[in-house]
Amino acid sequence: MMQIVTHAIVEALRAVGVVDSFELSAPPKPEMGDVAFPCFGLAKEMKKNPNEVAKTIAEAIKRQGDKEIIEQVEAFGPYVNFFLSTAAIARIVIDQMRQLGAQYGSSEYGKGKSVLIEYPSNNTHKEFHIGHFRNVCIGNTLVQLYRAAGYTVHPVNYLNDFGAHVAKCLWGLQQLHAKEKPPVNKQRWLGEIYAEANQAVESHPAAAAEIAGLQKKLEAHDETVWPLYMETRQWSIEQFERLFKELGVEHESTFYEKDIKQSGHDIVDELLEKNIAEVGEGGAIIIDLKKYHLDVALVRKSNGVGLYLTSDLPLAEEKFKQFDADESIIITGQEQVFYFKQLYKILELLGFKKKLTHINYGLVTRPEGKMSSRLGNVILYEDLRDEVFDTMYKETRSRHAEWPEERVIDTSTKLALAALKFDMQKHEAVKNIVFNIAEATSFEGFSGLYVLYVIARINSLLRKSKVNSQKSAINFEFITTPEEKKLVLLLSDYSDVLQKALEYYNPSTIARYCFDLAQAFNDFYNKQSIVNAETTELVTARLALSNAVKQVLTNALGVLTIAPVEEM
Repeated sequence: MMQIVTHAIVEALRAVGVVDSFELSAPPKPEMGDVAFPCFGLAKEMKKNPNEVAKTIAEAIKRQGDKEIIEQVEAFGPYVNFFLSTAAIARIVIDQMRQLGAQYGSSEYGKGKSVLIEYPSNNTHKEFHIGHFRNVCIGNTLVQLYRAAGYTVHPVNYLNDFGAHVAKCLWGLQQLHAKEKPPVNKQRWLGEIYAEANQAVESHPAAAAEIAGLQKKLEAHDETVWPLYMETRQWSIEQFERLFKELGVEHESTFYEKDIKQSGHDIVDELLEKNIAEVGEGGAIIIDLKKYHLDVALVRKSNGVGLYLTSDLPLAEEKFKQFDADESIIITGQEQVFYFKQLYKILELLGFKKKLTHINYGLVTRPEGKMSSRLGNVILYEDLRDEVFDTMYKETRSRHAEWPEERVIDTSTKLALAALKFDMQKHEAVKNIVFNIAEATSFEGFSGLYVLYVIARINSLLRKSKVNSQKSAINFEFITTPEEKKLVLLLSDYSDVLQKALEYYNPSTIARYCFDLAQAFNDFYNKQSIVNAETTELVTARLALSNAVKQVLTNALGVLTIAPVEEM
């Protein structure tokens, strides 16, 4: 709810003697009002019946006389319910929209604070699959949410370019594909070789020892493997950069495991010196975290090779050395929740004081079941994108035979990315997703294309009308219908939606809001005449309201890094 509305209600309550406990909510039915004030707590303090208290407060507010925003006040049982003036709220919302435009809904809540957001933390020598794509979607949205709240945001990435998976891929390349010429998509090829090497290890036990030896050579920068490593690593990095550009990812900096691995070993030695770590079975270095209910953490293998933990320890320090941030956020799949609890506890034992936050999200699967890059049955983002693009291309070409090819391709690309990004974010982040292409590419129901269609519909209305709704004077008294009231109240909620999404790290709040607002507009469009309304004043008012809906939908989709299209 807009602050100005909340302030008006609070002032009305204060004027009749209510001094605290301003918990406001929405009534269960529109006919019961727009905002409800519960009287349970107040009645308990006064030792009176809450229904009587609500009736007394409602009558007292009525006697205060007319109020601009509050149109009517009624007691409904133990609640004081406020009916808001549609015209007054519309005037406030549309005036702010005209002034702020793309900044409407933003705040200065985080002014003077800074946050570092690390995502998607993908691996070189492996595929970029739809799990990574979901990570990017969440990360992109969090970056935009923090910025909208006034924070200074530092988006960064951490590439795992030095782990056991690299050794497996290089082994597979040397042993199984040494004489082959790399295809155009070298990164994809490396991921296929990695999966193939995993299968080879299962059928050839000797391969495991060879891969372990190769990893030791990597950590020693052995010249027999280092040039091949650096070349293939670059293949991955270049493809990732192309994909990030396509997806709207703008990392301010990228950290690489190869650059901090040795620092990780130094920290492990420090952990030993401080008796935080100990030598375990076979010479492995472990940290007993059982008293914190975190089991035992392995920080160095018995053969002296490091693990993810070995590198993540110095990474935490390196990020704060480079950026003066108040908090570091890392986004990963939910299967790593326990791992990050171990990592953060070890850093705490080392005396690390900075705020560290781990945000996790559920798996993305296909109907056949869970994906695994190790087994080679992943759904690659590029394959999914191309399939959705083909669907959008056919749909766009069939609707617009007159369009030049360049426009069809551009529109189809935007629609494909919108369909994918929205579908990834319409679910709560912690929930698993079974991706359904038919649902994602539907122009009906809870989809990104449905929302984009409403924006295109409003563009069409604005083109057809000769009224300049952006500059014309508006008589807000013409905005009175129930459909219009629902729209202006939804528009007034936008800043709260952003705040809620940020508070719970949950982009689905914004996706749901986009759908609800789009659905409310379609209801308005179907029940009320807009460009053919009875008078010019009414046309102007309704077009201004339509334009405000377009602006907020565009703003909200922008937070989800989804670009609108002029026409569909």
